[in-house]
Amino acid sequence: MKERIGESELILNPDGSVFHLHLLPEDIADTIILVGDQDRVAMVSSFFDSIEVQKRNREFITHTGFYKGKRISAVSTGIGTDNIDIVVNELDALVNIDLNTRIPKDEHKTLNLIRIGTSGALQEDIPVDTPVAASIGLGFDVLINYYAGREQISDSKMEEAFMNHTNWDKHLHTPYIVKASDKLLKIVAKDMTSGITISAPGFYGPQGRKLRLETNDPNLNQKLENFKFGDYRITNFEMECSAIYGLSELLGHEALTVCNIIANRYKKQYSSDYKVAVKKLVELILNRTLEL
Repeated sequence: MKERIGESELILNPDGSVFHLHLLPEDIADTIILVGDQDRVAMVSSFFDSIEVQKRNREFITHTGFYKGKRISAVSTGIGTDNIDIVVNELDALVNIDLNTRIPKDEHKTLNLIRIGTSGALQEDIPVDTPVAASIGLGFDVLINYYAGREQISDSKMEEAFMNHTNWDKHLHTPYIVKASDKLLKIVAKDMTSGITISAPGFYGPQGRKLRLETNDPNLNQKLENFKFGDYRITNFEMECSAIYGLSELLGHEALTVCNIIANRYKKQYSSDYKVAVKKLVELILNRTLEL
């Protein structure tokens, strides 16, 4: 018999909504677009034919509506894998836990979680203002290491090869490597550049940027550019993908990250107006979700 989840573990608001997102089960669709920037939610929903739910708490904004007859939600996560821990767990709770009895449901529901973000490319041949799909998420963050089952979802052979290639510092936690949803890759990212996307726990030092502080390994980005495992290479840096993939794999959801490249770190280039390319990418992905 499944155990009841205590009030301190699954915190609900007085109206019965989940604590951070302030959402009720009926507020979300089965296909959810995740964006880091809270202002991007309104941009996504501007394509909707109608909007039936608009809720906000802190950096978490949700719009749910219909796009060409398909019900879709757009949810902002804020920056970082710590926020992803909140968002993915609470979205899962909305569909897979009975919030009245606090008992996990017998019948599991699978969500399609598609992150649309921005990112910096690590390879010379990836142009600015083009999309890159993360066929694999590589986590420099520590999040998934806190969950049971981490060893079952991480690609241990690639993990070992990566640590050997980079001479991974013993003071850093072990990175984890999780694959994207095959289904979403085939449907949503079928003609996009793809590869290994690194999720870093920061924007500056963890991504090799130097302002006034020296980085632990000044050659790390060069090592990343040169890493190959089979047909895979590291394509880009961002800050959320690995946790989305790890939690989705553990919880039984389909997940994909597609990032618009706004900077090429190798060439030191930056987009002149990345918002135009992001808007085109949003419309493209919305149209492809119609096949899900």
